[in-house]
Amino acid sequence: MQIYEELVARGLIAQVTDEEEIKELVNKGDAVFYIGFDPTADSLHVGHFMALCLMKRLQMAGNKPIALLGGGTGMIGDPSGKTDMRKMLTKEDIDHNIECFKKQMSRFIEFGEGKATMVNNAEWLLGLNYIELLREVGPYFSVNNMLRAECYKQRMEKGLTFLEFNYMIMQSYDFYELYKRYGCNMQFGGDDQWSNMLFGTELIRKKLQKDAYAMTINLLLNSEGKKMGKTVSGAVWLNREKTSPYDFYQYWRNVDDADVMKCIRMLTFLPLDEIERMSSWEGQKLNEAKEILGYELTKLVHSKEDADKAQEASRNIFSAGAAKNMPQSTIDESDLKDGCIDVLALLVKSSLASSRNEARRAVEQGGVSVNGEKITDPFKSFEGEELLGEGLIVKKGKKSFKRIVLNK
Repeated sequence: MQIYEELVARGLIAQVTDEEEIKELVNKGDAVFYIGFDPTADSLHVGHFMALCLMKRLQMAGNKPIALLGGGTGMIGDPSGKTDMRKMLTKEDIDHNIECFKKQMSRFIEFGEGKATMVNNAEWLLGLNYIELLREVGPYFSVNNMLRAECYKQRMEKGLTFLEFNYMIMQSYDFYELYKRYGCNMQFGGDDQWSNMLFGTELIRKKLQKDAYAMTINLLLNSEGKKMGKTVSGAVWLNREKTSPYDFYQYWRNVDDADVMKCIRMLTFLPLDEIERMSSWEGQKLNEAKEILGYELTKLVHSKEDADKAQEASRNIFSAGAAKNMPQSTIDESDLKDGCIDVLALLVKSSLASSRNEARRAVEQGGVSVNGEKITDPFKSFEGEELLGEGLIVKKGKKSFKRIVLNK
């Protein structure tokens, strides 16, 4: 199977401009493609992770990636998918974040002569003369078409600033400059970037009379699978100081049953035939699949040693020996209603939460698990019999554990 067909089989491609031309370029290793990363924080997060994995796959097939760091676009902020304007960062903050990005990206992509290129769009955007820019690219942008763009819809409802309105022009200009400077002929991005990408493609075709192509990747965590984690971009970082290897492992270990095979297919580098054999797994076997997912991604982002330690720690936490040494809370039969107790009551009775409201917030934000399984339903109940013997191991946040048993 060639690389383009593999990307399709893994569910990574959402839409493309010219499929046959793109397929030929990618399969021959002739694509010089870019993906942009605006430095809005001092660490990459899992929202960037799929893009990095895609770059790695395409580089392994002989194509040349360009990692575009948004030293210029980061001064404005992308309005896509946002209900409010992004916080404006100082140039010093942006420069610091870019240095952090560079170190992390080098773990995934091979940079150097004849390999991948890392570029900062501040090189051309910060020195632009406004009048010259208007004359150079203004005639190629229809305001009517821009206002219909999907990336602006949410912001139009609450008020789109002129500052943000220019982001599309800046992103399009990036592709134009990358084509002239590096022969970049293809751009990748998430579904929410599609309008910006189309304008960039058209700018090259109309102004330079050259072929250029656009593809969007099916960003499971940002588009299709928002239910997996509403705070994905702010909570699960690739920097071990922000999200430890253990917590990174646990995040993937606790994905919803319905999403585990999608994540394995899209994010891991396991062979497709091996993944296909796993696709029929159900019940307890799905927990094994989640362990595989957590292990493979932790190994990729951190190291095999970190993945081994995280997996061992995760398994030991819920072993009988470890449970006996945990802090323990006891509930009485009078705490049960119709022989059951809900997860909010478990959190309050064990002092893991001070109130049911706090407990509900923890559950809804994805911060609660019981016996290793993430609980997202605040109405989830457990039978009293489940609290006998070793009881239930309840975790809130990163480090708070309690073994809860029923006093008979």
